[in-house]
Amino acid sequence: MVELDWSNLAFSYRKTNAIIISRFKDGKWSEPEISNDFDFHLNAFAGVFHYANSCFEGLKAFRGADGKVRIFRPDENARRLIRSAARIGMAAPPEELFIRMCRMCVHENLDFLPPFGYNASLYIRPVLEGINPQINIVSSEEVMFAVMCLPVGTYADSKPLTPVSAVISRDFDRAAPNGTGAYKIAANYALAFYPYNAAHRLGYTELLFLDPATKTKVDEFGSSNFLAIKGDTYVTPLSDSVLPSITNKSLQTLAADLGLKVEKRVIPVEEIAEFDEIDACGTAVVITPVKSIDDKPRLEGDVVSRTWRMPSGDECGKVSRKLFQMIRGIQNGEEPDIHSWCYEL
Repeated sequence: MVELDWSNLAFSYRKTNAIIISRFKDGKWSEPEISNDFDFHLNAFAGVFHYANSCFEGLKAFRGADGKVRIFRPDENARRLIRSAARIGMAAPPEELFIRMCRMCVHENLDFLPPFGYNASLYIRPVLEGINPQINIVSSEEVMFAVMCLPVGTYADSKPLTPVSAVISRDFDRAAPNGTGAYKIAANYALAFYPYNAAHRLGYTELLFLDPATKTKVDEFGSSNFLAIKGDTYVTPLSDSVLPSITNKSLQTLAADLGLKVEKRVIPVEEIAEFDEIDACGTAVVITPVKSIDDKPRLEGDVVSRTWRMPSGDECGKVSRKLFQMIRGIQNGEEPDIHSWCYEL
């Protein structure tokens, strides 16, 4: 194992041992290769550079309390990548190949898998890139699938379950109606950079997007899905422009295990005032509690039309904390994996 300060890992780039690569050409995938070269050598006219012919995934591996290494729900990530690739007309690796390459990547980089007890993990980043030279605006026929990883701590470089402030973006959209918001393609994230940077300059950690058609309904945060607790009910938006989060899907199952009702439905923005707890949830953040949400007509303007503050204030809500403990317990091997979510190395 490499010598790192495991208790102070940031969510940032760190070179590891190897990446795993396979290429699709003439209707078939090549045998995965282990590479120590972290630079892709692609033609300058590759579709990924000109038309963003690219999609990706994010998942994690954990070293458990029992010493076992677990990858959390790679089958779900494989199926989501296949769905995203189909939206932009590219070939995607079969589920078996996806999982095999994730296993290979973790195995080759075990030295960088954080020890148990540091609330850290090995973040796995599979990417799918269109690589054949082109100038016409079409889907790529040749594709490279690469799986890489790096050790990470908490997403916001703060203690887990630290509540953050958020702001609503009314003059910027993450996705278009009937667009690609529900797919994990690279171009979607570029649209959020400018408003995210503006929100950070204003002192907010999170940015909440509303539905792009009417700006009256909650969609998702810039980095992750939206969930809320209202009494004995777990509520999350039903929207065609929201990315189907695997973490959110898992938390919905755990909420039902706790006896909560689970509602996936339209959430009017005014209903924020009725929620007991609000969280951002996703692979990187797991759960980030939200303590306040400002509503601004213009993100970079001076006017705040209203502010919602969560009843729990600067503390994580009790239900959110329990859900966090449950999912992390499963990932760490401290709780029984009754839903068979973890793939052991």
